[in-house]
Amino acid sequence: MTLRVLIADDHKLFRQGLISLMKTREDFVEIVGEAETGLETIEMCHQLNPDLVLLDIYMPDGNGLDAARAIKNNDPKTSIVMLTSSEIDEHLQEAVKIGVEGYLLKDLDADELFSLLSGIEKGEAALTRSMASRLLKNAAKSRSIENVKEKLTDRELEVLRNVAMGKSNLLIAENLNITINTVKTHLKNILAKLQLENRTQAAAYAIRTGILIQESLS
Repeated sequence: MTLRVLIADDHKLFRQGLISLMKTREDFVEIVGEAETGLETIEMCHQLNPDLVLLDIYMPDGNGLDAARAIKNNDPKTSIVMLTSSEIDEHLQEAVKIGVEGYLLKDLDADELFSLLSGIEKGEAALTRSMASRLLKNAAKSRSIENVKEKLTDRELEVLRNVAMGKSNLLIAENLNITINTVKTHLKNILAKLQLENRTQAAAYAIRTGILIQESLS
């Protein structure tokens, strides 16, 4: 049984190269269409009902993640593998949340691509070791963030994030509209709860666990 594949990428040369590569394995894949924008990808999925969409992230008219979300909402059975140059952890995490079947970088070789895609029909995730490792690390970081949130109050989290940004007690007090003494009290509680010795360790802890990054993304 062959996989009916839709290729979605805004770079024509890359699409043509991928189509040529896929034609060397016509026993395994059949190219049913190609799209160059997010909106076109969604429309062609609705028209062609492919088994698998190879989808880039960086595209006009709605990026690949937006397209993947719309496709999964319309038909969860359609398999999607992000095939992209993006190594941004947030893109990987968002793709997993959407429910895609794989996340691959464009620099992988042809044999590895076909090997990973062959596992899609068996319900296997199309992930290289490096991407799987990133997912595990991100999961561990998410658990660390949740652990911190369980230990600290919302106000203490705000103080910790400000400390991680290198702000003085005076600036923190002004930003949060509280007194300097209150800031000092919060900081003392933070150090005690997290078993840290000083504000430098507190700042490093916030950066290491992702608390600071999470705030910048929210």
